Amino acid sequence: MAEGYSPKILTGGESKSDDEILAAHDTVRRVSGPGLPGDEDSPLVIMELLQRLRVRDVMRGHDIIAVSRTDTMARAQHLMKLNNISGVPVVEGKRLFGIISVNDIIKALEGGWINDTCQQHMATNLVVLEADMPLAFAIKFFQNYTFGRFPVLNKERDLVGIVSQRDVTRVLMHELTNEITKLEGKASAPTEPTRSEGALPYYSMRQFIVVRNDLSNAGKAANEIKKMLKDAGIDNKIVRRVAVAAYELEINICIHSLGGSITFILDTEKATVIAKDRGPGIKDVEWACQDGTSTANDWIRSMGFGAGMGLANSKRVADVFDIQSKIPSGTTVMCEFMLKK
Repeated sequence: MAEGYSPKILTGGESKSDDEILAAHDTVRRVSGPGLPGDEDSPLVIMELLQRLRVRDVMRGHDIIAVSRTDTMARAQHLMKLNNISGVPVVEGKRLFGIISVNDIIKALEGGWINDTCQQHMATNLVVLEADMPLAFAIKFFQNYTFGRFPVLNKERDLVGIVSQRDVTRVLMHELTNEITKLEGKASAPTEPTRSEGALPYYSMRQFIVVRNDLSNAGKAANEIKKMLKDAGIDNKIVRRVAVAAYELEINICIHSLGGSITFILDTEKATVIAKDRGPGIKDVEWACQDGTSTANDWIRSMGFGAGMGLANSKRVADVFDIQSKIPSGTTVMCEFMLKK
């Protein structure tokens, strides 16, 4: 590890419920007016979109505006003013060493050390995002911290981009516009069968391993399940409901348990998602199925996650919901979705 490199995750402010991500539904209304075609399904559209997009899809990765440790604070001030930004990373090669913010510049001007090096005054306790994280994670960061932008690192811990609230809004609004166009087209088109007879396999099953705290791979099982359903020609509304439940259960295993698996079963009558973890189990299952409950550890909470377990969301979208938990062996959750009305 490079000398002087010690970025740390800061503890955020008050955590917010995972269900608040549905507040993005209001954004859709502002874009499209008082209602959407198929408006009752639009919260699922939003959640599906936030699961599909990754931080790398919204970050600005080319021509990162940065300073080195030996550059002066005056140099950082010049770059911020020239590019109309509120902060610059301190980088050498691809290694991130710190951040200089506009507040640091104000203090330097007032204190008379504007010609000091950036290394002397840069912030080294950093909040960072990973490129493979779902976009929903980035939105949580903006909710739980007061920063206007975050550095983005890859698995090798190299700086690969910067994400601002403007970047997230720009890409999200573009994708929402595309989704609205699709919904409007479906609303005006004549109703047709969602799949040809015989397109759905009689029975198929697939299992996905979920590793504890592996946030960079969080959501991949849900995306694969969604693809299987689309390939089978399942109605989009059902696909979205299954994808939301699979994502919530996958994230639960990742951040609330010791690890486990997601099993997906598809037959001619229903789709079934089974989430099974290896512990530690839930003492009060009824409590855990309420909005805003959590068993996340301090590390997960420090990143701004774990305020809600997502079981309430899974229960809302499923036709059949069952949960069994035993301490310390673990928890099994089953969600069933009927494919026929």
